[in-house]
Order: sequence, then C-alpha cells, then structure tokens
Amino acid sequence: MTATTHGFKAEVQQLLDLMIHSVYSNRDVFLRELVSNAADALDKVRFLELTEGGLNPIAGEQAGIRITVDEEANTITLEDDGVGMTEEEAIENLGTIARSGSKAFFEDLKAQGKEQLPELIGQFGVGFYSSFMVADEVTVDTLSARKGEAPVRWSSKGDGTYAIEEGSRTTRGTTITLHLREDATEYASDDKLRAIIKAHSNYLSWPIFLGETQANSGKALWLKRPSEVTDEEAADFYHALAFDFEDPLMRVHFKVDTPLQYAAMLFVPKHRPHDLFFPEADRGPRLYARRVLISEHAKELLPDWLRFVRGVVDSEDISLNMSREMVQKTPVVRKIKDALTKRILKDLGKLAKREQAEDEDEHPYEVFWRAFGVLIKEGYYHDHHSLGERILPLLRFNALSHDDETGLMSLQQYKDAMPEGQDTIWTLSGESREAALASPHLEILRKKGWDVLILTDTVDEWLTQVLTEFDGVEIKSIARGEFDLDDEDDDTDKADLTGLAPWMTELFDGAVSSVRPSSRLTDSAAVLVDAAEGVSSQMERILAQANQSGFAAERHLELNVKHPLIRNLAALHEAGAQEAAEPIARLLLDDAMLMEGHLKDAPAVGRRLQHLLEQAAARAVAEQG
Repeated sequence: MTATTHGFKAEVQQLLDLMIHSVYSNRDVFLRELVSNAADALDKVRFLELTEGGLNPIAGEQAGIRITVDEEANTITLEDDGVGMTEEEAIENLGTIARSGSKAFFEDLKAQGKEQLPELIGQFGVGFYSSFMVADEVTVDTLSARKGEAPVRWSSKGDGTYAIEEGSRTTRGTTITLHLREDATEYASDDKLRAIIKAHSNYLSWPIFLGETQANSGKALWLKRPSEVTDEEAADFYHALAFDFEDPLMRVHFKVDTPLQYAAMLFVPKHRPHDLFFPEADRGPRLYARRVLISEHAKELLPDWLRFVRGVVDSEDISLNMSREMVQKTPVVRKIKDALTKRILKDLGKLAKREQAEDEDEHPYEVFWRAFGVLIKEGYYHDHHSLGERILPLLRFNALSHDDETGLMSLQQYKDAMPEGQDTIWTLSGESREAALASPHLEILRKKGWDVLILTDTVDEWLTQVLTEFDGVEIKSIARGEFDLDDEDDDTDKADLTGLAPWMTELFDGAVSSVRPSSRLTDSAAVLVDAAEGVSSQMERILAQANQSGFAAERHLELNVKHPLIRNLAALHEAGAQEAAEPIARLLLDDAMLMEGHLKDAPAVGRRLQHLLEQAAARAVAEQG
C-alpha cells in the first residue's frame, strides 16, 4: 500500500480546532471515549465470532483492552482485540463525523460555550477526536477481524490532514498511540489513568489492563440484585453509559425469572437530552443477550414516548445468532417491552407520591415533568386504550389558580378542589400561559371562582381529543361549543340581538358560522368560539405552521349583551343605521381576533380603525364649533 495524505472533512477540522485550541474543564473524558470505542469493537467482533467464525486471531490468550504508559516518551498506547478496520473503514470512521457532520452540531457547540464542550463529547459520535484534547499527534494501527484484509496505519497531528499507509499489525484489533501535548503530561501516569477508568469505565464487561493488572471490575452491574447496587455505583454506571455528568433522577432496576429471563437497569435523566426531539436520533436502551451486545439502541424495547430513558436490558431468551434487525421483532422483545413500560410507569407513580426531602429545591417529580411531561402526554394519546389508567395519575397541568407557570396540578387534585355546582373540568389552550390568561373566555369562570387547566404544549391539542373525562367528570374546553350557565339576573340592560345577530352573521359570511349571545363574558364585548366538534382554531394554526393546509376551524362570534358597545350597536341596527353600524361591527370582529393574537388582515383592520378615528375626530371638531 502506498502512503497517501488526505484532508479532513470541513466539519472535522472545525471540531479539531475547538479541541486543540480551547480550554476544557475536564479532559479526562478522552480515555472514557477511547475505552468505550474499544469495548464496542470487542462487542462487535464477538458477535461476528458467533455468526460468522473464521476470523483473524487475537494477540494473546484473553481478549480485552490493554493500556500502557511510556513516561519517558510521553505517550499512552491503548490496544484492543476488537473488530479492527479496513483502509476504507479507517477513512470513513476517522476522517468524518458519522452522524453529526452538520451545521447544527457546530451551532450547538458555539451556543454551549467552549468551556462546556466536554459535556458534549460522546453525544455526537466524536469520541475518537477527544484524543486531540491531550495529544498533538495520534497514530492508529489496525487490522480487520475478517481474513484477507491488509493492516492499516492512520496518523494525524490534527493539522487538517491525516496519512494512510500500510500497517504492520498481524493480529486483529486496533492500537491507538497518543503523543501527549506538553500541557497534558499528567496523563502519562498509571495512577491518573487508573482513577479515570474507575470513575468512567469500571463496569465494562471487557477487562481493561493497565500495565499488568486489571483496572476495572468487569462486572455487569445490571445482573446484580437491585439491593446489592448502591446509588453511587448506579450513578457511576449511568455517567459512563449516558455520557451525562449529572446523576440520574430515577433508577428502574429489576430482574425477572419467569416466564422470561431478563434483567434491566434503566435511568431517567434530570434534564432533556439534546437530541430528544430529533427524529434521526438513536433511541432505546442497549440490548444484550447473555452479556453479548445485540443492539446499541434497541428502539423496539420501549415505546417512542419513553425515548428519554437510558439503560441496559439483558435477556436470556434472545438467540445470539439472530440478526439485529430480526431480534427486535420477536415476541420475546414485545413482551419485554410491555413489562418495561409498565414498570417505568409504576416507578414514576411512586416518584410522584414521594414526599419532598428538606434538602430538595423542587419535588423530583416536578423536575421530571418539566423535562419530559410532554412525552407522557404523547404516551396517553398513543396508548390510552392499553395504558390509560396507568398514565392518567401521572399527568400534570398548570392552572388558572397558580400565580405562575411553576405550579402543577393533577386531575385528581383538580377534581377534589371543584366547588359545589361545578360539574366539568375546564381547559383552555394558548400559545403561552400569558396569552391564555388574557383570553376573554376566562371571564365567567373567574367570576365563579372555578379553576381552569391551561394547555400550552402542542401535544395538548391531540391529548384533549382522547382525554374527554376523568373519574366520571367531563373534560371540556371553555373555548369550544355553547356555554350554558345559569345567568345570575341583574338590573343591567341587555341588547336585543333579534335583528343584529342575523345581520352580522350575513355580514361575516365566510369568517364565522354564526353570531350569538354569550354567557362566557362579563367584561369584554365579544369573543370567538370554536365549534363543539371538528378542528379547533389552535389545531388549525399548528397544522398551518407544519405546512398542512386544508384544515379550517368553524368559528362563532359571541356577543356580550350587557356590554354598552353591543347595546349601542344593536340600537344603531334597529334604527336602520346599518351604514354606521357596519364599520363598528367589523372592528368588533377584528378586536376578537386581536384578543386571540391572530389578525389575518392587519392592513384592513388599520384602515377600518383609521376611518372610525376620522369620523370621531370630525364629530369632536363639530361639537367644539
């Protein structure tokens, strides 16, 4: 093989520049990344041994990861007996960022700030490049596990290029040599590396030898009894697994022996992973079959709405020689998925009922809800037929009665607080809490002292399609359908809409289906209301933003018959002054739209308002004269 020089892809060079020239708060992660890559290579080759056989031999008697330090040469060498690479694979794996070569990746790095970059390592498929945080030159000697392939040597100083030439390795696997930078000589120490391994890679199933001794425990932590695993051990395992420097919010750890045999150690993070809403992001926990890695991301093990869960599942009932694509479609996996989902929901229920500790700033379940509540709502929408009774107690909502967005209320709490005479759980959708609180729809409920659940998540529009009652109490939107409430009679004069309503309905043909009196309003003159059935106006806006046209909400304009403006408008119409009444009526509809925050034709509204102002100014001048 002739030695050749290649240029890095542009996004790789940008990444290397950040790593080489920036200051990092924790450079230790480079070893965690290299060890994790080596363990993954060993998992892959073991799978090939089981499914193909006839592979190149290993260097010694026991497959594993070996790390050596040369203090005099200021180098670290990490070797594995894994799957190795061909020349083509070396170029693909070491010359590009496999899953994250995009502008969004670098925009995220810049937004996070350079000092926070280590927290991103491992989340973008860039673990190998973390070597350049401590090394000014990296060489990789590798030989593919499949026979007939030539050894390859890859080297780079992180200066924009890398060299590929024929290697000398005769056994399968990969050797990475780091020539440490002058400011990274602290890593040329067995004690330093051993401490990093203990902190980040202690529970890898493959042995990690540092010199002549094994530096990790090599125990599959998830196979232990839950009572035998301390919170500290579980947290350390989670850090290495999820590349999260914070402790998990909750651990779900259990073993099942019948009718299936499997163990699971799952975690709920405290905060949303950066890629939670990226459709192309990897999903699902690691799936092992008797400690053999079958899939790094077994998305079929959990429903998509539990995609925030991280962890490991190890089954005794999955065939080792089955392809990764087929294994996720077996009845065994479907049964495990059902059991895992129910157990996670059960433990979330326990978390919700747990008393808040004195040293906690916020109840753990509220922390969870703010991070992942929208996905629990999504879960109810998709699986309410099978899991609805388990999910319902987990739902939380912000309410009118709260002073701000921090308060959360369950449906049971809402029902328990309902005053005598209220027989419905009321909701109101809005783009924000502030927008919802400004809505005229709330006026009569405020007067009654009835609470309202404020819905501001996009998923709420789908949730309320299936969540129509709770414990025998109907759940309805205050902004939909006719609102019939016993009118507390008073001495206020009321407008007669007998002639006005039909005239305005015809005037607004195409904009609203009808004009009718309202029992919702106490202060405002008018409000737009959605029909009881069909697409809501909020859903119409959501679909329009997603470029899905053709969905139109049926609207009704309701008038407050006690309002002076409506009484005067009705009097004008009754007197036959339709020409004077029309611009007022049109501005009334404009005002109702403005209160929703959605004017469809702002210039036309401006012209109508200007015309009325001109008339008012002319009358004022005439009166002064």
